[in-house]
Amino acid sequence: MKSDRDGINLAAKPSGTGCVECSAAGGWWFHLRRCVECGYIGCCDTSPNQHATKHNAATGHPIITSFEPGERWFYDYRTGQPFAGPKLQGPHAHPLDQPVPGPDGAVPSDWQSLLHE
Repeated sequence: MKSDRDGINLAAKPSGTGCVECSAAGGWWFHLRRCVECGYIGCCDTSPNQHATKHNAATGHPIITSFEPGERWFYDYRTGQPFAGPKLQGPHAHPLDQPVPGPDGAVPSDWQSLLHE
């Protein structure tokens, strides 16, 4: 089911609880983002690998939302602007017991020096 805004699929469910690519490679992330068109979970631009933005570049899916507990914002890559979006299929964030950065056991001790600004 599509919404009235291009790039939003109200039926898309999250692809998991962590960044798809980082998890597959045994890596780590700082914060997580969710593609609103397909549900792909990727790491934010502050994270070392920036998989959410790479997903946008590879697929053209234009909108992400935060996948962090307590955050409810949307961002449109086409306009470079945040906006208030619709209610999506849950879950709306990674599990509360998942650390930030995460996942537990994969984050190096010098993680702060590896972040992008």
